[in-house]
Amino acid sequence: MNGYAAEKDAYLKRLRRIEGQVRGIAKMVDEDKYCIDVLTQVSAVTSALENVALGLLDDHLNHCVAEAAAQGGDVASDKIAEASAAIARLVKS
Repeated sequence: MNGYAAEKDAYLKRLRRIEGQVRGIAKMVDEDKYCIDVLTQVSAVTSALENVALGLLDDHLNHCVAEAAAQGGDVASDKIAEASAAIARLVKS
């Protein structure tokens, strides 16, 4: 089971809301809306996606990584390396 399973419905609801925001941005561009207004909406979507990513990362650390750490050995090392790589990708974005 994935670490986010308990929050799956909440994540899906947030992602549907973000999807609607992205469609709204596309409509704004299609309608030649003011650049700053479009950029403001892009910033809001970016922030919303970052919040989803941070929530998923937290769930991963608290479930998957913690479980692997309890097992120890290579399983723990692999999960920690995987989490570190995910954090690095998030920091770069």
